[in-house]
Amino acid sequence: MAFNFKSTLCIAAATALAIVPASAQDASVDEIIVTSTYEKPTTSALKMPIPLIDVPQSLSIIGQEEIKLRGYGELGDLVRYTPGINTSQGEGHRDAIVFRGVRSTADFFIDGVRDDVQYYRPLYNLEQVEILRGPNALLFGRGGTGGAVNRVTKKAVIGQDSRSADLSIDTFGAYNLAADVNMATSDNSALRVNAFVETLENDRDFYDGDRFGINPTYRRAIDDQTTLDLSLELMDHERFIDRGIPTADETTGAPVDALRDIVFGSPTDNTTTLEATILRGTLTRQYSDTMTGVFNVHYGDYEKMYQNLYAADYDAVLETVTLDGYHDPTERTHLVLSGHVTNEFAAGGVSHTLLVGGEYIDTESENLRYNSKWSTKAVDNDPDKEKFDLPTTGNRLDLRTNSADAPTSVNFNEDLANQTETEITVASLIIQDQIAINDKLQVLLGARMDNVEVTVTDLKTPAKTGSKDDDEVSTRFGLIYKPQSNVSLYASTSESFIPRSGEQYKKLNAKKGDDQSVDFDPDVFENTEFGVKWDVSEALNLTASFFEAEQDAAQQDSSGEGAEVIGLEVDGFEIEVNGQISDRTTISAGYTSLDGEIGSTGATPRELPETMYSLFVRHQANERLNYGIGLTYQDESLIGNGSTSFLPDYTRIDASLSYLMSNDMTLRVNIENLADEEYYPHSHSTHQASVGDPMNAKISLSRKF
Repeated sequence: MAFNFKSTLCIAAATALAIVPASAQDASVDEIIVTSTYEKPTTSALKMPIPLIDVPQSLSIIGQEEIKLRGYGELGDLVRYTPGINTSQGEGHRDAIVFRGVRSTADFFIDGVRDDVQYYRPLYNLEQVEILRGPNALLFGRGGTGGAVNRVTKKAVIGQDSRSADLSIDTFGAYNLAADVNMATSDNSALRVNAFVETLENDRDFYDGDRFGINPTYRRAIDDQTTLDLSLELMDHERFIDRGIPTADETTGAPVDALRDIVFGSPTDNTTTLEATILRGTLTRQYSDTMTGVFNVHYGDYEKMYQNLYAADYDAVLETVTLDGYHDPTERTHLVLSGHVTNEFAAGGVSHTLLVGGEYIDTESENLRYNSKWSTKAVDNDPDKEKFDLPTTGNRLDLRTNSADAPTSVNFNEDLANQTETEITVASLIIQDQIAINDKLQVLLGARMDNVEVTVTDLKTPAKTGSKDDDEVSTRFGLIYKPQSNVSLYASTSESFIPRSGEQYKKLNAKKGDDQSVDFDPDVFENTEFGVKWDVSEALNLTASFFEAEQDAAQQDSSGEGAEVIGLEVDGFEIEVNGQISDRTTISAGYTSLDGEIGSTGATPRELPETMYSLFVRHQANERLNYGIGLTYQDESLIGNGSTSFLPDYTRIDASLSYLMSNDMTLRVNIENLADEEYYPHSHSTHQASVGDPMNAKISLSRKF
């Protein structure tokens, strides 16, 4: 169902609400002092000084100001208004994004450096978020199978003293306090500190949590050509895990609306924690007006745990639910050394923008997984798993007594399922050249050579080790034709790969024997894209693209951490419009059409809505008031590959209001799900469909000191 009357009506209303007042006020307002203007975005993820109109790839950039005005608190909020991608449940404890039909929990980067630990990433210290679509191992190495999300952090600013604070509270009772302080420490250095603390609440039983983060950064201008940036980030997160509600049965049907108020878990057993220490250093050297070098060191130490119960089966006749679960702690250290040099020069009668770089990664992880063990069962995998009656009154399961009226309790530290140690080393060499043959024609050529060595030691079964040493070459080709300076037509091909150990590298299926290598090739993802980019004005741009993506036959991984479809093929169309359509009105709109099939079966892939679109329009009513309204629509999608179990389509409306109370104080009101739509945004598998939040208003106050 690609379109419906309700959605069309909502789009018309949203556009009218934002644009009509402009004409009404033209006669009475002589001058508008715009408090929020559109700035043409630039990207750091591409590592090259290339205008976005000359980039043969679909990408979206959301700046800090837009994040604040729309009241975004999670990466998932940004995804709703970005074409080509949607969210997955992530088992309730991590960011999980579906890039053009490919689910990923690992294709996340911070300042261009891999950030693949599974957690919900905060937005408090960000300058902007860059979302790229299509596989691109050339820039990001392994992964990046359907796209990548790069978070660009705030840096200290030399010669500036500024202080600001943001306080928000919503109708669920959650609050957030964030501070941003920049201090000039000398004529050539500065210190900046970003910090936040928040509590998490929503309308679901048991749900709560709190997060804290602090990120001091230091910048020093060593000389006129060299700048050093240092960063230390500390994070401490804890939240309740909500795995959602069952569908009608295992093979068919939508989520059961009658169960939407029940949480199929426990307030003490469903929890996730994260403690992280991240050190970053960047040395930037301007060798000349045309040559720049950037050198990075990144070290992270992460301690992550998630534990949960969830609905594994549902019997509508007996009105019982089967619960299963696990306890999964991970400790990881992550070292990245990288650098690249870009140089603009002329040779052979053409202009070149050349990128040469290298990267070394050393990651070590310790992984444990315990099954849930019920006191009434001999083992966790007992065919007759623990069943519980649905509540006859109220909305809470009684987990003290099973459906056979026998007392029961659950233990998460007795039944060890897996214990592994993983070591990953990656050495990479990158070369890319964007060649301007003349004013109208450009060619992009690039290749990346990766050596990826993965060793997984199974400590539960001593002396059993799986290892894989892959040498991969990832290529990129693009052709850009510019009939005029503000229009580009492009065609591109790119590819990426993942070793068959999966995104989180928790296991390798070795051959028989104690220490032998795994003998299968990595999963390969290829993308062909044709598009047009049009800078309609200095403040308004349009991008449209058609793409075909193909995943080589992947190994099914029952852990849920590996490549999860076999022979996936997806083609689609995207269009995105961003910028100012008048002095007072800013628009962000996107439309996506997707079609996919799995290998020779032709089955429809999961999490692939046929149609998605979004619109957010903001209007500057006068020198103090800015307001906007947004709409997102997502078509129905399957919960499992080729199944008839599905998530219904939905339309959600959001609204924003910003009022400048004084030169240094701004009041904002953001309303999510204004129409109080009942919807299910995503799922992890059958019987685990997330329940969308009802209408929620958030009030924020920002103050500059």
